[in-house]
Amino acid sequence: MTVAAVMILLIGLLPVLCFLGALVALDSYKLVGLLTVVALIACGAAAAVGSYFANEAVLGLIDIDLQHFARYGSPVIEEALKGSIVVVLIRTRRIGFLIDAAILGFAVGAGFALVENGYIFLLHLIPYTGVATWIVRGFGTAIMHGGTTAIFAVLGLTLIERRPGALLRPLAPGFAIAVLLHSAFNHAILAPLRMTIAILLFLPPLFYAVFNYCGRGVRDWLGRGFDADTEMLDLINSGRLSDSPVGAYLKTLKERFGGPIVADILCYLRLYTELGLRAKGILMMRENGFDVPADEPTRAKFAEMEYLEGTIGRTGLLAIAPMLRISQAELQKIYMLGRVGHSQ
Repeated sequence: MTVAAVMILLIGLLPVLCFLGALVALDSYKLVGLLTVVALIACGAAAAVGSYFANEAVLGLIDIDLQHFARYGSPVIEEALKGSIVVVLIRTRRIGFLIDAAILGFAVGAGFALVENGYIFLLHLIPYTGVATWIVRGFGTAIMHGGTTAIFAVLGLTLIERRPGALLRPLAPGFAIAVLLHSAFNHAILAPLRMTIAILLFLPPLFYAVFNYCGRGVRDWLGRGFDADTEMLDLINSGRLSDSPVGAYLKTLKERFGGPIVADILCYLRLYTELGLRAKGILMMRENGFDVPADEPTRAKFAEMEYLEGTIGRTGLLAIAPMLRISQAELQKIYMLGRVGHSQ
């Protein structure tokens, strides 16, 4: 392989990785581990392989020319495969903040782009001498793949936080936007180099705005309820909860759910309050540059809380939600903090 070929290959592969590295560096809380990023790059690469066979299969079933399929067919297939990885992350509570969504979504798209550009390079489908073309692929196509998946992840997480009970409907707007952006890129509405410049001018400010917005949201979350959480924990541990409004509410639940379930609810309430305080403490330490992974006793509490969710049931969790001032978004953040340390 000539020096020129190596340089062109690097142009095709490095920009998206550098962009991803910049996003990771901007995360002041450092809650996304390197192993997690690498794993998602691998998942994105697997999605690229799957999309190759899926595109071939669909092309064999329908009568459409390659240009029209690239504009209208492949964006749907490719965004669906990349997006499915993000959906799994959200549904399994691996994403807690919008910053995480942006980084992990872009990592999936980066893996997809690496395989796509590498495949095209190895098959000599684009001549080594086409430097301008590889600039477009490295700085345009590759970053487009990462950007569309990151947008899907950010918008999907935002809408799911607002409608925690819904399954797929909150994900539809983000998926539609990702497909439309992908399709618009493949339409080559602008000249390739101009399209690449447009992407480079659009995505960095977008991610900067997302990071700023999320940073303000996290700081607001950290500033809420320390005194209330501490007081709640003191009431539970001292046995004086029955004299409080929360205790009176638990007595009404006893008539509906029975004593054993109410006992589990009380344990859940204690764990939730303890872990909420712990989560806020970890974030504050990380924001100031201290690495504070969740220890084994903390992870044991998360495991116990997951078990109690099963025994309490969905109805019981809904019944105590107002008492906890709980939201699905904050619960996801707490669960995410419980997994810090596994992915480092």
